Amino acid sequence: MALLIFAAVCCAAPVGNAISAYVALKTGAQDDGGIAEGGSAADIPPLMLTAYKNAVQQVGKYSPKCQGMRWPILAGIAKVESNHAIGRNIADNGDIRPKIYGVLLNGSGQGGNTTVFPDTDGGKWDGTANGERAVGPFQFLPSTWEGIGKDANGDKIADPHNADDAALGAAIYLCGNGRDLMKRSQLKAAIMQYNHSSEYVANVLGWIDQYTAAAKDPDLKNVTGKVRTVIEAALSQRGVPYSWGGGNASGKSYGFCCSPSGKSGASIKGFDCSGLTTYAYAKVGIRLPRTAAAQAGVGKRIPASLGTGALKPGDLVFYATAPGRDSTIYHVGIYLGGGQMVNAPRPGTVVRLDAVNAMSGYAGGARLL
Repeated sequence: MALLIFAAVCCAAPVGNAISAYVALKTGAQDDGGIAEGGSAADIPPLMLTAYKNAVQQVGKYSPKCQGMRWPILAGIAKVESNHAIGRNIADNGDIRPKIYGVLLNGSGQGGNTTVFPDTDGGKWDGTANGERAVGPFQFLPSTWEGIGKDANGDKIADPHNADDAALGAAIYLCGNGRDLMKRSQLKAAIMQYNHSSEYVANVLGWIDQYTAAAKDPDLKNVTGKVRTVIEAALSQRGVPYSWGGGNASGKSYGFCCSPSGKSGASIKGFDCSGLTTYAYAKVGIRLPRTAAAQAGVGKRIPASLGTGALKPGDLVFYATAPGRDSTIYHVGIYLGGGQMVNAPRPGTVVRLDAVNAMSGYAGGARLL
């Protein structure tokens, strides 16, 4: 109960669960109230993002019939498999150190493996001749890599521990024999081939959808008047750091201590979620209460039961630990249209675009204009 009371101060609530990858590498845990990391390119190391984009350009050379390959697909796989190699050093040539190894696939049950995979590479890629383990940011088995590995960075070595080579290999593998990845069924089939698990497919698709939404610039051509003023005010703050308790009607400000996970905004000048909405709506003379839960009481409420399709640009978007009980609302964003929102997600991030499904516990919206 103490955490839920504290949550009302700003935007947060109890910590959620981490996403588990097939190779038992922990990827981005949720932080401060089930707020997912969100599919923003800003969270991907620049050299990894470049590798994904370059792979999209090169894959046609090896799979000319493939259609619809795009970087969010590769980002979705790499997010779940290795969290984009975050925490490793990525050299300018794409080499990743220390190397990323999955668990030894010896049927022990560790990391969810129940099948024995005998060694195929003598330890060349996976560092052991005692069995097989997945390698690199895309977690290929050495036997799979031997069939699809290509040199993407021009050093004449196809190395699964190299970001460029691994991304191209993943693109080739997902393309298969000329898949059309713009078709949802074929995209699902490609991911299922990567890992035969419906839970895995759903997880990866969720990240792909988030990256796809965040990769698109918002279409504001039909947005006018005060709604446009609000949205442009929020968009103008992209890149400003998240600060727990930060932000007010005048703009970014220092926050205070501490979020449920112990993160302080006292030394960070920026916005938390409700600070950002307060600032944006002040631009059109609307004074919002400071917390996300209190903001749900302003304007015309849009029930969660109507789905996100009922939202219009400029609407506040809410998330709750118990949707249907506004007192449990822990987060708020500003809807842009097209499944996107302007968002100050959580400590350690910046104001950015996210998919509306980047958060857990959709609790409807509110229309103020």
